[in-house]
Amino acid sequence: MERRSFMKKTAAGAAVGAITAPAIAQTLPTINWRLASSFPKSLDTIYGAAEVFSKRVSALTSGKFNIRVFAGGEIVPALQVMDAVQAGTVEMGHTAAYYYFGKDPTFAFDGVVPFGLNSRQQTAWWDQGGGRDLTREFYRDYGIINFMGGNTGTQMGGWFRKEVKSVKDMSGLKMRIGGFAGRVMQRLGVVPQQIAGGDIYPALEKGTIDAAEWIGPYDDEKLGFFKVAPYYYTPGWWEAGLQVSFYIGIKEWEKLPKEYQAAIEAASYEAHVVMQAEYDAKNPPALARLLKNGVKLRQFNREIMDACSKAANEVMDEEAAKNAKFKKIYEPWKRFRQDQNQWFSVAELPLQNYMVTRK
Repeated sequence: MERRSFMKKTAAGAAVGAITAPAIAQTLPTINWRLASSFPKSLDTIYGAAEVFSKRVSALTSGKFNIRVFAGGEIVPALQVMDAVQAGTVEMGHTAAYYYFGKDPTFAFDGVVPFGLNSRQQTAWWDQGGGRDLTREFYRDYGIINFMGGNTGTQMGGWFRKEVKSVKDMSGLKMRIGGFAGRVMQRLGVVPQQIAGGDIYPALEKGTIDAAEWIGPYDDEKLGFFKVAPYYYTPGWWEAGLQVSFYIGIKEWEKLPKEYQAAIEAASYEAHVVMQAEYDAKNPPALARLLKNGVKLRQFNREIMDACSKAANEVMDEEAAKNAKFKKIYEPWKRFRQDQNQWFSVAELPLQNYMVTRK
């Protein structure tokens, strides 16, 4: 008897729940946003993170909050996404923070800086090490709130028409390279060029530039760089773990119901994880195909790496001395990097080194 009574109450409760959930959803507004990406549709992993995000937001809000994704150049130029969000031209953007290095080098900390954190460390810093609060305080002056939007992992060192065997070989080299790394490379005589992803190949093909870096084998193969620059270098010391970001105008963010804000938070995390997983899965077979097609894999030698490291420290220390916003993030970030490197040297690196060298 008691069991039958309990079952009736449970069934009644379930029915109420079934009615209540849609009823709550019906009280929320239907909202349609536009998201401008800095990336072309052909790069399905980095561009695709925005689509993963958009689909998840829609699913979490029963289709009432819809965010339409536009590729770089469809609404605004690829390198002007932040400006469009700031101006209210679009409600959201998906971009790399270091594209706006010219406005303030501090932007780079939301993405990556030379000899910085790898993807796991960057995620840990942003989510647990104070990075979220520090970067959001900085973005507030631009009327933007930022969210993690994916990570490429450690990138490659780029495509070169000719081998670079010494620091001297870097002098006069015209290279597509973004953000802070361009300023570092200038110290070695390189002439940096800021070019959007979809425009790199023709510049490399025509000889407008002598070298170019993008991300890694999967994307680089799609863009066809191996056809015009046979030497593929590693590592991309300037992008140990590039984090891309979702930008939302603060005024638009504050208008959203709390339920929609929560959906954005959850969806951004999912998109972040998916991008990293896709690159880790897709890069190895892509590299194998490139090597099969005659690509010449090379590693920057110790002379070049030491010179770049020295230049990077000088550039960042000089910026911290004159830019209070940069210094405010740089100093705690630097301590976090030191702790992370010490920890990785204890557990991660010994095992990884063994795994790649064992017979």
